Amino acid sequence: MRILVTGGAGFIGSHYVRTLLADGYPGLRGARVTVLDRLTYAGNRDNLPAADPRLDFVHGDVCDLDLMLQLAPGHDAVVHFAAESHVDRSVESAAEFVRTNVGGTQSVLEAALRSGVQRVVHVSTDEVYGSTEHGSWTEESPLLPNSPYAASKAGSDLIARAYWRTHGLDVSITRCSNNYGPYQHPEKLIPLFTTNLLEGLPVPLYGDGANVREWLHVDDHCRAVQLVLEGGRAGEVYNVGGGEERTNRQITELLLARLGADRSAVRHVADRKGHDLRYALDGTKIREELGYRPLVPFARGLADTVDWYRDHPAWWKAAKYREPHRA
Repeated sequence: MRILVTGGAGFIGSHYVRTLLADGYPGLRGARVTVLDRLTYAGNRDNLPAADPRLDFVHGDVCDLDLMLQLAPGHDAVVHFAAESHVDRSVESAAEFVRTNVGGTQSVLEAALRSGVQRVVHVSTDEVYGSTEHGSWTEESPLLPNSPYAASKAGSDLIARAYWRTHGLDVSITRCSNNYGPYQHPEKLIPLFTTNLLEGLPVPLYGDGANVREWLHVDDHCRAVQLVLEGGRAGEVYNVGGGEERTNRQITELLLARLGADRSAVRHVADRKGHDLRYALDGTKIREELGYRPLVPFARGLADTVDWYRDHPAWWKAAKYREPHRA
């Protein structure tokens, strides 16, 4: 079997690829993988094995349809992780998010369709649902995105649905809650605050820190993606929630305690434009249909993640200071 993974040098995609190559997914033992990645600031070739006979790496752009049409033939499935994903960046400059997330997804799906690829999983986000004060979103909840990033991902989801409905492409969509874990770029909350504290720098907490997110370890997310690849139904959406809700203030306090810092390290900064208050997913569907459940307890996963950043300063410093950081 041969799998094409877009965005496979990024945080989540590279975890999926490393696990696949380690035969961590029983259904893909011995499978070969092609990684396509543009290696933007968030993509890093060092996130992948330097040399593995089952891995082929291609430096390229999912928006390049000619390239996609060259790569897709001969692959049994595509797992589409490639995306611009940082909300703050989308607020400042939305065009690249629309280009990559909407146009790139269309290019991937078109190449899969023309090349006869049997299966596609499109990886999306809970942010397409917007914000909710109470309850949890099901897969039938309306799409009400509030940031350019979320809107671009909602657009990509609808493109995926259209390729299923119009062309019969066997594509499923996953929508996941906030991920955390090793190799995450230090623009995101947990690695940003962790690396700042390791450097003795203050941590910038938006507003009063009351925004609520549901957290899921990257390994649990990737297992869910693999279950959907193997058993998900065409045209269906699967929510992947962690069930671990925390306010940003609570996350900050946990990181302060883990790294031996006090509240004097916290700097309250002006809130992000259109900042969603709360995300929460109902994961009943993926549990009942595919037998999924998260395995990494949040306390252990967070502690292991902080320890990983403490032990890998060369990696995160290279990522953090590759270009001017926008916190």
